[in-house]
Amino acid sequence: MFPAYPHEVLAVVLTVREGRLQVLLWQRAQAPYAGRWALPGGGVREDQRLKEALAEHLAAKVHVDDLAWREQVATHSKVDRDPRARVLATGYLGLVPSDVDPTLPDDTAWHLVDALPPLAFDHGDFVSAAVDRLRAKLSYTNIAFALAPHDFTIATLRGVVTAALGYDVTATNLTRVMTRRQMIEPTGRTRSHSSAGGRPATEYRFCDRTLTVTDPFAVLRPPRGGHDEQQR
Repeated sequence: MFPAYPHEVLAVVLTVREGRLQVLLWQRAQAPYAGRWALPGGGVREDQRLKEALAEHLAAKVHVDDLAWREQVATHSKVDRDPRARVLATGYLGLVPSDVDPTLPDDTAWHLVDALPPLAFDHGDFVSAAVDRLRAKLSYTNIAFALAPHDFTIATLRGVVTAALGYDVTATNLTRVMTRRQMIEPTGRTRSHSSAGGRPATEYRFCDRTLTVTDPFAVLRPPRGGHDEQQR
């Protein structure tokens, strides 16, 4: 009788690729929803914690065995969310740095969060919740450390944050806010520009690569009238 497990975990794995925020999906081969894209995940055994099951499914199904950040986002318990039987689902937000490119199986691919294909079950709700959570936390924490490379220029960081937020932020405002909140610091190195020339760019890193609340009252909002958002 299906399912073997009345509770499943789902991973909303986000990263910035080619300057856009993307989510990892795999294509179902069997009914229900055969051919549709879905979030990686699966059942939770009686002897497993949710995080243990999540890590196991990510490593086995989509070959992602290390996330820079992971947190629980939502649990959905609608009676008919799975047409086969009653199954509760808990979704997790997972983040992969933009310079990490895990090897994926043939049935797995990155998809733009703002141009998703039709998804199986209620997985679209989990994606929306995870994206909203990420964008909110970019306001008041240093969570961008889990999306950015370990060492980066401000131009690189701006590209990552802009992609994650879904709207443009200026390098000047970004530098001011992140240095004032003591989120980033210079590494003492610089990077040369391409053959186009120009002054070498200062290289930075995050001061702390664990989640830290940097301003509990900060709110990031989209720019108005073409001007970049001013932040606290």
